[in-house]
This record gives sequence, structure tokens and C-alpha cells, in this order.
Amino acid sequence: MALEIIGDVLVWMMAAGLVLAGLLVILIWIKDKTKRISLLRIFVQVVSVIGIFYLFTMVLWLFVVFVVIVALTIVLGKFFCGWICPFGLYMDVFSHVRKALKIRYRILPDKLNRSLNVLRYAILAVILMLPFFSGPIYLESWLLAMFFSGPFKPLNILLGPLEPLIVPWSGYFEFNGLSLSYPYTRDLIFYSSGIFIQINVIIFIALTVVGSLLVRRVWCRFCPLGITLAVGNKLRGFRWAPVLHLNKEEEKCTKCGICKRDCPTQVTEVYERKGGNVTTSMCVHCFRCVEMCPYESCLKVTAGRKTLLKSRNWLEPSKIE
Repeated sequence: MALEIIGDVLVWMMAAGLVLAGLLVILIWIKDKTKRISLLRIFVQVVSVIGIFYLFTMVLWLFVVFVVIVALTIVLGKFFCGWICPFGLYMDVFSHVRKALKIRYRILPDKLNRSLNVLRYAILAVILMLPFFSGPIYLESWLLAMFFSGPFKPLNILLGPLEPLIVPWSGYFEFNGLSLSYPYTRDLIFYSSGIFIQINVIIFIALTVVGSLLVRRVWCRFCPLGITLAVGNKLRGFRWAPVLHLNKEEEKCTKCGICKRDCPTQVTEVYERKGGNVTTSMCVHCFRCVEMCPYESCLKVTAGRKTLLKSRNWLEPSKIE
């Protein structure tokens, strides 16, 4: 037993070492300032998906997983959405496929984009109300709530974006001995019947894949899991949160529009606001705007008073690291 524990510890130490080595390779060897953060983010996303796969090999209290995500979002903003969420990774991969196929992405009208953002509140409200229509809820059913079981089964929808493509349970697809799935597939199967199971799954996958090829981060526009930052901004008791902010120095901004053009969720506040904290509920903290801003320290990512990341003047060859 002791040898097994030691072996597990060594495996996790080796895994942590490989992850750290990967991070250092990107930070040291990638000289192109317009790609370094993006590559770093994709690396973290891939590692996170692997970690989430192994997380779901355990017997989990799903409510605790949800609370941890909400707490992480309240403290760090939508860092989870931009750097950890598996569905976000898949959409980013689709964007790279689109670039390889030389397909131009579509820009949603600002009014429609903001309407989709507001729609998340209605979707979340419906999901939170579903348990009250799914069966009787008793005081002793708290254990069912921990596992999102029984009348609390609909709450699984909130964790739908976490579903890996390869799953440790029986997935919807089987390929070479691997169980394959897709975000929200289990929920679609649970709430469908007969021939509609296959139809609903195929339609959802087709819509999200095609949508991601045409519109960057299309699901993030109305994902119910991503509204916690917006809720925190509106509640007076949480105005101190999150601690991670995107700040702008007005005097260094020339209104070139690069931040607005390169934002995957079409956030316009970074461009429109004069300065200070320009973080918004629609921002997924991918920091692409910081990466692409060509003016030194115009945009900064801060935690408290400490600057974690800032824009660099990548236009001047002499300043390339």
C-alpha cells in the first residue's frame, strides 16, 4: 500500500514537472509576442482537460465542483472560461481549423451580441428552477443535491462545458475502444427519447461546430456557467471581487481598434472606455487584447496592485525579446 502511494506521488510529481517544463519552454523560446500568450493559454487548456478527465474518474460531489468553479470565478473573474474550460478549448481549436481552411469569421452585430449575453440570465434562471419541477424535494435529499441526482439532476447542465471528448464512462460514441462524448451530450440524451436522442445530439454538435467555425467563441456568448462574474459585479457585497483586472492607460491608447478587432467575444468596452479598470462580464480573460496591443503598457492584467501581464511594443524589431 505504501509503495502504491509513493508511486502515485512520483507520477504526480513527474506530471507537474512536465507541465512546468512546458510552461518554461513557451515563455523562454517563443519570441513572437503576438503568439506567446495564446500558445501558453492553449497549453494550460490542454493540461486542464487532461486533469478534468482524471477528476471525473473519481466519485465526485458535483455540487462541490460547481461551487469551486463559482468561487474561482468570483476571485479571478472568468479566468476559468478563458484558460480552463474544455468547451472553450474545443472552440479555440475550431477557430484554428477555420484559419487553416482560410474561412473568414463572422462579426455579430453588437446589439445581438449583448442580447445573447443577457440571455444567459434567463437560461440560468430556468436551470435553477428545474429541480422544483423534477420531483419532490425533502430536507434529507441534500445528499442527492451533492451528486446532482434525483430532482437535482437538471443542475448537471451547469457543468456541461466540462465534459471531455474522451470520457472515463460509457460515452455516446465508441471508437477503437475509446468512449467519446461532447459537451452537454449526456444532458441531451437524458432529456430526449427514441429517435430524438440521436437527432438532438447530432443537431447540437453540428450547430456548435459550424457556429464555432463561423463565430469565435460562439457558445461563450450565452453560456449559463459564465455569468457568475456578471452577477458578482451587480451584487454590492461582491464589488471587491474579482481580484484579477484588465486595466487601460488612456494616454497611451491611440484608438487603433486592435483590441476590439481581435477579441474573440467581441468585447468593445476595452476600446470604448477611457481608462482604468475595463473588465466586463463578457470578457473571458483570454488576454488576446493585451497580447495584440502594440503600445507599451497600455493594457495591463493586474491582481491587486501587482501587474501580472502588460502589452508590449511588438511593432519595433529592436524591442523583440
